Amino acid sequence: MLRISRVLWIGILLATLILTACTSAPTPAPTAAPPTVAVKATTAPAVPKPLLLGFTASQTGAQQVASKKQIEGLQLWLDDVKKAGGIKLKDGTTYMPEMKFYDDESKTDRVQTLYTKLINEDKADFLLSPYSSGLARAAIAVAEQNDKVMITAGAAEEVPMDQGTKRTFQLYTPGSQYYLGVIDLMQKLDPTIKKIAFVYENEAFTLSVMNGIQPFAKSKGYEAVVDEKYDSTTTDFSTFINKVIASNADAIIGGGHNTDSTTLARQLFEKQVKVKLVALLVAPPEPTFASLGDAALFVVGPTQWEPVMVFDANTAKQANLPFYGPDSKTFTAAYVAKYKADPSYHSAGGYAQGLILQKAIEDADSADPAKVVAALEKVNLMTFYGTVKFSTEAKTHGKQTGHAMVLMQWQKDAAGKLVKQVVWPFEAQSAPVLIRK
Repeated sequence: MLRISRVLWIGILLATLILTACTSAPTPAPTAAPPTVAVKATTAPAVPKPLLLGFTASQTGAQQVASKKQIEGLQLWLDDVKKAGGIKLKDGTTYMPEMKFYDDESKTDRVQTLYTKLINEDKADFLLSPYSSGLARAAIAVAEQNDKVMITAGAAEEVPMDQGTKRTFQLYTPGSQYYLGVIDLMQKLDPTIKKIAFVYENEAFTLSVMNGIQPFAKSKGYEAVVDEKYDSTTTDFSTFINKVIASNADAIIGGGHNTDSTTLARQLFEKQVKVKLVALLVAPPEPTFASLGDAALFVVGPTQWEPVMVFDANTAKQANLPFYGPDSKTFTAAYVAKYKADPSYHSAGGYAQGLILQKAIEDADSADPAKVVAALEKVNLMTFYGTVKFSTEAKTHGKQTGHAMVLMQWQKDAAGKLVKQVVWPFEAQSAPVLIRK
C-alpha cells in the first residue's frame, strides 16, 4: 500500500511537471519604442580661403614716415576683418586676407622688381600701392602690364590715372586739387594777400599739385613773385628763403614730402620770415609735425582726412549716400588704442585701401578680379574716410572723383598745447583760421 502511494505520488509529481512545462508562459507586454529624435545634420564651418594682398612699403628711405602710418592703418583693417571672421560671400564662402610686403627702400627700381615678384612668385591675388606718387607710378605700371587689380593710397599724382588704366583705383584726391582751397581761403579771409612765393620739391607728385594751383592762382588775380623748385635731398633752404624775403611775398605755398617740408618750416621760423600764410605739403598733417614747437604754429596743410572730421551714418544720410564700415570716431579710437598715437590721413588711407577692396568683393559676391573691377566701378558711398567714387571714363578710369580735400592748421589750445584744427572749408571748420601777424 505504501509502495502504491509512493508510486502514485511520483506520478502526480511527474504529471504536474509535465503540465507546467506544457503550459505557455504569459506573453509580456511589448516595450514601447523610444520617441524618434530628429538628428540635425552638422556641417563643419567652411575653412576660409586665403586672399593674398601684395605691396611694397618704405621701411627705409625718404618715404618711411608716411609709409609706416599707411601700413598701420592697413594692419588695423586686417585686424578688424579677422575679428569678424573674414570677408563673407552669400554662399558661405569666406576669404581671409593676408598681407605680404617688401621694403622698397623708397626706390623706384626696387618697386618694379618687387611687384613683379609679388605677381609672378608670390601669386598675390590683389595689389595695394606703396606710399608716394613716384613709387606708386612704378607699381601701377607693373600691375597694369600684368592685368592685376590695384587699390592705391598715398598716391595723388594724376598722370598715371589719365592714361586709361584698366584695373587701378585711386583713393586719394588728385594732386591738382590739393591747394585750390588755399586760394579760396585767402580770398575770403584777407583780400590784401596778393603776392605768392612758390617754393616746392621738384618731384612728380608736387609738380602735379603745382600744375593745379599756379594757373588757378593766376586766374584769381594772384602774382607769383617767386617760383623755385628744389631737389628732394635739399636740407639747406637759405637761398630760397632769401629770395622769398626779397620778394616781399604775402604767402608761401609749396613743400613736397615729410622731411623737406618739415625742414623748410623750421628754417622759415628760424629766419623769422614775415608772411601772412604758409602752406606746405604732406608734413603738416602728420602728428609728428608738432615736434617743431612754435615753428609749426599757423602752418596750413592740405589733408585727405583728419580725426576731428565726422563721417558716420548721419552725415552719409545727409549726403544721400550709403555708409560702410566703422565711423570716424570708432576708427580713431581703435587706432589710438593700438598705436598710442593719433592717426594721420596716411593712416586713414591705409585702412580705406583694405575697406574699399572688402566692399567690392562683398558687392561682387566673388573674388574674381573682373567681377571686383565691375563692383569698384559702381562704388559711390561714404566711409569714415569720406566719400569714395571712381571715374568710369575710358581716359581717367579709376581716378578718384568723390573725395574732397580739406585744410588743417596748427594752433594752440587754451592750455597752450599745439593742436590740429580743420580750417577749410568753413562749413567743416573745427576752428577759425589764424593769420600770421
